[in-house]
Amino acid sequence: MDTHDIVVGPEAPEGHVTQKYVNTIIGRYSNRIPAGTHAIERNGITGEITAIANALNMDMIIAEGPNVSLHGGITGFDSLPWTQLSAEDSTLFSEAELSNLSSPNTSFAIFRLISPDGSEGFPGKLITEALVALIGPGEQTRKYRTADTPSSAPEYDLGSIVLTYRAKLDEDKQVVTPVNLTQHWGFNLEASLRDGPLAATVKDHNLTLNSDRAAKLGPGALPTHEYLLATEHPSHGHNGKKIGDLFPESGYDDYYLLQNEGASHIPTRIPLSSFDSELDLIKDILLPSNDDQGNATRGNRPAPVAELSSAKSGIKLLFDTNQHGVMFYTNGGANSAVGARKKIHGGSGIKDNGDGYSPGTAAFLEFHEPISAFLDPKNKDGEDSLLTTDELYHNYVRLDVKFKEVAQ
Repeated sequence: MDTHDIVVGPEAPEGHVTQKYVNTIIGRYSNRIPAGTHAIERNGITGEITAIANALNMDMIIAEGPNVSLHGGITGFDSLPWTQLSAEDSTLFSEAELSNLSSPNTSFAIFRLISPDGSEGFPGKLITEALVALIGPGEQTRKYRTADTPSSAPEYDLGSIVLTYRAKLDEDKQVVTPVNLTQHWGFNLEASLRDGPLAATVKDHNLTLNSDRAAKLGPGALPTHEYLLATEHPSHGHNGKKIGDLFPESGYDDYYLLQNEGASHIPTRIPLSSFDSELDLIKDILLPSNDDQGNATRGNRPAPVAELSSAKSGIKLLFDTNQHGVMFYTNGGANSAVGARKKIHGGSGIKDNGDGYSPGTAAFLEFHEPISAFLDPKNKDGEDSLLTTDELYHNYVRLDVKFKEVAQ
């Protein structure tokens, strides 16, 4: 059996400090905001944000220019130290929710970051907690492939990861601020096979997105708040086709609005007055993907909105979330001359050794609210990616990993 590491990234944990936006949390605000000062309002609470343009990022060779604030500004959440908490020290998850984490099938950690008022131009002191939970699969009988195994080999559950982000403003006065968090993780389901070229691409991966439209972007990849229909732009129709089919010249760096009606009962924010010891928004998203008899278990969890798979490795990833869209990026800003490629992916693990990841070597799937949603008048007081002092932010994504043994 092969061992697979399905996410790209540096070899050493400290490499995330310089190898930007590779398997890190993004905040306070994912994606791009036009640089400058913007008036904001939600539920009658007004304020303003001064989005700061990013400096040249030498490791990614990305110059966003003077008009774009990317991923929370120059020093976003990815660049800041988080504090690991005990469950008892968490203040943004309820007692009922924390009790779900006592299952022997679940391992977890909770981290906290306090962002001061005015950080990167964002108003209000923001307290954020991130729950990372690993969930083992339920019982299942495993029969490994033999010469007599039929071509339709069974598919097995390998486990799940759940990322849940909570945030609230810690202010004595009424404040409103933009909040739009995501995990900037990039996947390659074949890189660990190492039986091909060093720069193994994801073009032979199959991708399904439950979306029929992609954001129409303007200069600097800033949003126009309009969308391109996949029926008119076939490259944006991800219905199980290979990523390499109709592959754009510069790769994908596109935001897709998801058809995610199944998550309508899972809020992206709740009134703080509703947050008590009995509130439980995570019980079902922490269930194993199958029960003791091998039957699928979902509870009230919505259906998957994205699927990434490789026929070569037999690995399939399924994602569900309460977010309304996903950014799909094929690592076009990567440069093999800088950064480090993991040893298990055929690299040296050494920074700037000339064997880093190159464009097309990862499929990043970043689930978050629409780009600069608070600047689109159509979102006023709705899914506007704004948070007030009266609300608790709630964002989750779950990844289920499945495997089907491939004939050799």
